[in-house]
Amino acid sequence: MSKIKPSKGAPYARIMGVGGYRPTRVVPNEVILETIDSSDEWIRSRSGIATRHWASPEETVAAMSIEASGKAIADAGITPEQIDGVIVSTVSHFKQTPAVATEIADKIGAGRPAAFDISAGCAGFGYGLTLAKGMVIEGSARYVLVIGVERLSDLTDLEDRATAFLFGDGAGAVVVGPAKEPMIGPTVWGSEGDKSDTIKQTVPWDAYRDGTVEKFPAITQEGQAVFRWAVFEMAKVAQQALDAAGISSAELDVFIPHQANMRIIDSMVKTLKLPESVTVARDVETTGNTSAASIPLAMERLLATGQAKSGDTALVIGFGAGLVYAATVVTLP
Repeated sequence: MSKIKPSKGAPYARIMGVGGYRPTRVVPNEVILETIDSSDEWIRSRSGIATRHWASPEETVAAMSIEASGKAIADAGITPEQIDGVIVSTVSHFKQTPAVATEIADKIGAGRPAAFDISAGCAGFGYGLTLAKGMVIEGSARYVLVIGVERLSDLTDLEDRATAFLFGDGAGAVVVGPAKEPMIGPTVWGSEGDKSDTIKQTVPWDAYRDGTVEKFPAITQEGQAVFRWAVFEMAKVAQQALDAAGISSAELDVFIPHQANMRIIDSMVKTLKLPESVTVARDVETTGNTSAASIPLAMERLLATGQAKSGDTALVIGFGAGLVYAATVVTLP
């Protein structure tokens, strides 16, 4: 018989607060058209994107995260000292080590929390949320800060007609804490590594370092393959998350998919047969694709504008490079 005592975590977990940060510089499609042969109409019809935010040198991954975290902590009604876990999902922090989570934890005054980075692309927020939920229920942390943050402008090839217009920068954060009833449903997540070449970095860092290539690495993708996968396969995953939570589409209040592309979002709404009463996040129009930051940024905007309200039931799903995905049903803070 084991001598280890059972952990004393919370019975359930919930999102307690949310915060977001968008860089001050707004970049319209006209700026993108300076380096690619296209048109504003083409970009809008292909992606639904009209503008995106690009970070200044001062708006680093850490700086944006600190701003978003401060808002989320205040929204949760706790103090930074009470945070005992910090999870950062990003693919655009260029220091291999140390984890940017440790810097963020120190700068917000969190004390000595567990702090680590994860890399799960556009599904990163869902992965981080699931880990935080487990920490709270297991008892290794009471309040966990989950951050999705990207500076994808650093990894954008402005001469690539297929991707130059897609990406934006920003940070979104939530605080996960204890709950007395289920407020974060089971996560449906996974990967399809056989499709990993459909979204990837053009070359590894050492190829650039060694002079094998002169062009700085960037993100590239096979647009049509990604579109088909997202529309047909991710709608299935979203339905599985609803089923796992015991929620029907008629009972859903809000749908917050990864803000990759307006056409993908609209197609998923149609495939899932969501009622018109469901509020759908379409933050991509003015924010672009911010990868791991897109879901918390969209969530924050819906709540701030009154399009969604505290206590609403929301389906969130992220999907992207890997190919990886994660979907769950949550109660909004």
